[in-house]
Amino acid sequence: MMNRIAPHISILMLNVNGLNAPHKRYRMAEWKRIYQPIVFHLQVTHLTHKESYKLKLKGWKRNLCKSTPKVRKKKTDLKATTVKKDKERHYIMMKELVQQKDIIILNINAPNTEAPKFIKELLLDLRNEKDSSTILEGDFNTPLTSLERSSRQKVNKETMGLIYTLEQMHLTDIYRTFYSTIAESTFYSSAHATFSKIDHIIVHKTNVNKF
Repeated sequence: MMNRIAPHISILMLNVNGLNAPHKRYRMAEWKRIYQPIVFHLQVTHLTHKESYKLKLKGWKRNLCKSTPKVRKKKTDLKATTVKKDKERHYIMMKELVQQKDIIILNINAPNTEAPKFIKELLLDLRNEKDSSTILEGDFNTPLTSLERSSRQKVNKETMGLIYTLEQMHLTDIYRTFYSTIAESTFYSSAHATFSKIDHIIVHKTNVNKF
């Protein structure tokens, strides 16, 4: 999933489900070469700190949010001025200075249980530290609409609470804004034999036209 907040910045987010296989690292490098994103997020790499050499790409560096590395290009006018994360590493919030303009990126790797509640509480806790430039992205571990799960199960109460909080903060799913009727999935559960879309990029409604 890749989006642009302005002509000079792009974000590429991949849920790779493990990067130990050489062919996956090759494909990752190909995506980076083709799309040339400024910010490159890799989720569910299953790599330890000792295996970080496997992710080294020329001209790039990375920060870790639990199992979600964030790879950032060195050779750009991109500088992290503020970094904040929780001790469990379920999120990392970075204020990026891009061509003299601040952009806040909140990368989320929600826990497997009570994910909507976690994200809702996180947004409320950080509400005074973010603004309309904030981009929320990552593994939310929950679909936000019935279109985003193959079972067409109704959205539960906890997810409805999260959706309400997003609406109150004037935040919207950038993918669903442009593709409101298309069923999409990014995750397969072998235990339940279902597909779902649990990876999202959320932006302020005033920034939708910048994508």
